[in-house]
Amino acid sequence: MNPSLKKRFWTAVVVHEIDGGFAVFLDKHRLTTPAKAPLVLPTLHLAEALADEWRIQVEKVDPETMPMTRRANAAIDKVAPQRAEVAQLLAAYGGSDLLCYRAAHPIELAQRQAAMWDPLLVWAQSELEVNLATTIGVMPVAQNQADLARLQSCVTSLDAFSMAGFHDLVMLSGSLVIALALISGHRNADHLWRASRVDEDWQTEMWGIDEEAEQTAALKQAGFLNSFRFFQLVNPA
Repeated sequence: MNPSLKKRFWTAVVVHEIDGGFAVFLDKHRLTTPAKAPLVLPTLHLAEALADEWRIQVEKVDPETMPMTRRANAAIDKVAPQRAEVAQLLAAYGGSDLLCYRAAHPIELAQRQAAMWDPLLVWAQSELEVNLATTIGVMPVAQNQADLARLQSCVTSLDAFSMAGFHDLVMLSGSLVIALALISGHRNADHLWRASRVDEDWQTEMWGIDEEAEQTAALKQAGFLNSFRFFQLVNPA
């Protein structure tokens, strides 16, 4: 166990409704963020998820076991103070989206990319009115500015908590379209994660399993799924 981890000092973890949302209390101590801001949560679902993470801590607090708490802290300390900048960063992925860059060879990989990615671009065209151009290779392809503006509008419409979850969906998949398809309910998280890993899965099939790469991929997938869960807790059905 990491000796730098803080010791558990509380007995009970409870959620209370407060002005502006919900708060988690460790005994009588209300949770704050690492920057000492009040941890005000927008939904009861999210607050209960955080409370559960604190309940399972045993002798010491391990942040690695608290993905919802980490994302809530990020929403308040990192996203909210610079929401416009974060939105611009994420929207920029529309200009270099993973789905737009295709392999010429081998033909089997190109076909697999088309099978997984073309339906997502068709969805973006029909549902978002965005028609992204594709290209062969890695040289940048110019996208229509009106399409990019529509994608940016999708991102800027998100509140700080939603954007905190959305941020990792984009970063871990490399695709703004995949992230938007997921939060829109177009396809499930497992399918869209596989879509983001077409190239890597092909390499594994061709050259065999690299244990270190597999471990990294597993961590990324867990982050992707946790980020989507966080988004769902912020936006319960």
